[in-house]
Amino acid sequence: MISPIEPGQEWTVELFTPKDAQGVTDLFSGIYGAGYPVKTYVDPDLLIQENLAGRVISSVAKTAKGDIVGHNALFNSGPCKKIFESGAGLVHADYRGGHGIFTQLVAHGLAVGRERSDIELIYFEPICTHPFSQKLCHGQAAVTRAVEINLMPAATYAKEAGAQGRVTTLLDFITLKPAPCTVHIPKAYESIFPVFYEGLDDERQFVLSAQPLSSQRTTLDTQVFDFAQVARVAVKALGGDFPMVMQAEEDRLLQQGIRVIQVWLSSGDPCVGEAVDCLRNSGYFFGGVLPRWFDSDGILMEKVLDTPVWEDINLYFERSQILMALIRKDWEAVRDLNKNKHGRAGQ
Repeated sequence: MISPIEPGQEWTVELFTPKDAQGVTDLFSGIYGAGYPVKTYVDPDLLIQENLAGRVISSVAKTAKGDIVGHNALFNSGPCKKIFESGAGLVHADYRGGHGIFTQLVAHGLAVGRERSDIELIYFEPICTHPFSQKLCHGQAAVTRAVEINLMPAATYAKEAGAQGRVTTLLDFITLKPAPCTVHIPKAYESIFPVFYEGLDDERQFVLSAQPLSSQRTTLDTQVFDFAQVARVAVKALGGDFPMVMQAEEDRLLQQGIRVIQVWLSSGDPCVGEAVDCLRNSGYFFGGVLPRWFDSDGILMEKVLDTPVWEDINLYFERSQILMALIRKDWEAVRDLNKNKHGRAGQ
């Protein structure tokens, strides 16, 4: 039985300590239920272990009595170990609405990140069902670079917002420690890459990707999120067997009931353009750019089995609206490309 928290207490935002673990996990269970899919935040011992190891860096909003009324974390979820996501954020129902707790939790995490030598970039996944998290990230100077179409099932937010269908999220980035690199632009996206890189808080050299796939073997690293029916495929090495290897991996994932496949390609690889063409010919569309994703930058390609309900994607800022229009245009182009290709094959 979770003890109720007295409303109206004074609170401060602090770095997590082991004695906060039970309060954090009670908060997650109380808001999302016992079935919350990320076990780190519903298992006190695991939360302590992850924080001690530095894989999770939790900020907590705590009252003088020691009650935990808010939480947000930094954690590594991308291929590059130097970049951390800001997420797993929530606030007790009695402490929302004008208190500013979540904003202070996020700001606290950014301040911690700036002080650490092992964190060079922080990114966010604001959801597109309402403007709150989009405004918050914008207020912290994060800039949208990519969009994850149909990322999460609405059931994830069932106890909170009334989302319908699958939920789309943005990917917003802040560079903490610059690391200039070379970006190879796929010919298919030569005209729109400057829009996605506009105002980058780092330096890039841009060259057109013109090399064919090399003779090396392709290596993939796939994460499957069964609860969300999502798979993320990081292409660690890109070779001439990429079309065959990627098709086999897609077939395997679809047999498991996956509805959304994200493919992460390194734009530091001069062959990336041919890999993009291969994916487009298999129904994948452009989702945006991913600064520092592989240490070099990344490209997000996406395949969604459910037609996006574009009208239900709520975007507050003009920049995200512009990027979404470009992504939707590519989704339509890829859909038509594959429809025509399959039509000719069937004749």
